[in-house]
Amino acid sequence: MIKSMRVTALAAALMAATSLTAFAEVVYHRGNTADPETLDQHKTSTTYEAHILRDLYEGLVAYSAAGKVIPGVAKDWNVAEDGMVYTFNLRDDAKWSNGDPVVAGDFVYSLRRIMKPETGAKYANILYPIKNAEKVNKGELAPEEIGVKALDDHTLEITLESPTPYFIEQLTHQTGLPVHPATVDAHDTDFVKPENIVTNGAFTLAEFIPNAHVKAVKNPNFHDADNVKIDTVFYYPTEDRGAALRRFQAGELHTNNDAPTEQVAFMKENLGDQFRVAPYLGTYYYALNHEDETLSSPEVRQALSMAIDREFLADEIWGSTMVAGYSFVPPGIGNYGEPAFADYMDMSQIDREEKAMDLLEKAGYGPDNPVKLTINYNTSENHKNTAVAIADMWKPLGVEVAMVNTDTKTHYAMLRDRQDFDVARAGWIGDYSDPQNFLFMVESDNTGFNYARYENPEYDALMDEAAATVDLEKRSEILKQAEELFMRDLPFIPLMYYGSMNMVSDKVAGFEDNLLNVHPTRFMSISE
Repeated sequence: MIKSMRVTALAAALMAATSLTAFAEVVYHRGNTADPETLDQHKTSTTYEAHILRDLYEGLVAYSAAGKVIPGVAKDWNVAEDGMVYTFNLRDDAKWSNGDPVVAGDFVYSLRRIMKPETGAKYANILYPIKNAEKVNKGELAPEEIGVKALDDHTLEITLESPTPYFIEQLTHQTGLPVHPATVDAHDTDFVKPENIVTNGAFTLAEFIPNAHVKAVKNPNFHDADNVKIDTVFYYPTEDRGAALRRFQAGELHTNNDAPTEQVAFMKENLGDQFRVAPYLGTYYYALNHEDETLSSPEVRQALSMAIDREFLADEIWGSTMVAGYSFVPPGIGNYGEPAFADYMDMSQIDREEKAMDLLEKAGYGPDNPVKLTINYNTSENHKNTAVAIADMWKPLGVEVAMVNTDTKTHYAMLRDRQDFDVARAGWIGDYSDPQNFLFMVESDNTGFNYARYENPEYDALMDEAAATVDLEKRSEILKQAEELFMRDLPFIPLMYYGSMNMVSDKVAGFEDNLLNVHPTRFMSISE
């Protein structure tokens, strides 16, 4: 009798333990570069804010684990033959975290809000393809004039200014995420506080403690909640990459979205497959000031580009976390074929250097009349090392280089404000996977990003023609012609394609490397 009681008690204890294990909270500890400046999707501008916002909210479309566009709140959509009108059919089971249904009017409200000048949206121009959006954003029209209409609760119609084949990709940006109208009306800018916020994504905000963490918990009202395996996610600001590596090794972080470049060899040896480097949709480049007397010469620009050993930069300076870049548009981008690579890409470095010397001589430069340039770069040991290496590569050509280092804010203000410079370091990460998002930067009227002050009516005309071309194959051919002009005229010297660096624990499943480096938590799971 006593033995039987003991067996029964042991069985009960085992059942209880099994039950507790089955229902144990699954927590994901996620390193995320920095604290968000804001969790207002209409005021955000950084990738680390985007990682959080895409977990909290779902737009008309979303990203898969592989970084591909998939249906979001919109279960499907159709495009008018002229490419001007998009009709989105919303899913019936989309809900906000408070139980309210997500309806087409929520997107009308949200798209009007982001365009209101008083909202102060930093990235409103992403959505300028929508009819009247730019005029609303500039205060020239009322918000009600934007080309967005709710035909009924489950049908949203968006009319564009002109055909925009990459419009669906643009909607993946965090600026396309909806807000909950009643909450914004009740709390204004305080709608982002954990005690107020209402979200429609896989998670909802529980805590935001600056310099410590952002905590999000599973949203039971999310339409795909049954397939979300993680209950709680903590996003930690990990600006100190070395400290993040130590925390990862100690098991305090399941993933981190960056790594210390100077410790690449250590990570490859000690982390193995847990250290991941993958192609990333971005280009590291040097802008050349076309208003500078020396750099106004196309021969000088081509000579400077030709003499740079990009493989050395990528492998030796950046520890193989970058890839040598010979085009401005990175390979693998959507709605495009192979980029327009520099014609000297396959030449040996010695042959390139000899041709570069000939070009400089043709332009009237040599030992008696050396090219004198200043390289401006923002603070970073690798930016400095890159500048030093390039100066050394230019030295055999008789190019004399000085260097100016400033903090990032000052550096980019100098470029945006069109202050005087010769050569300046910069980089661009695509907002969406389309070549237009790179090539638009040097259109003559793009004063915000055309650091080179490049003006070419032929280039502008090609970009305008591409914008009006609905057929993606024809449009790709036109954009290729534009990039060929870019590589001939070199407003920017492409140096390297970015690589994403992630530390990913063996305990994490569903984290897929992709060109956009987007990793929605809803598709991941954690095993202990």
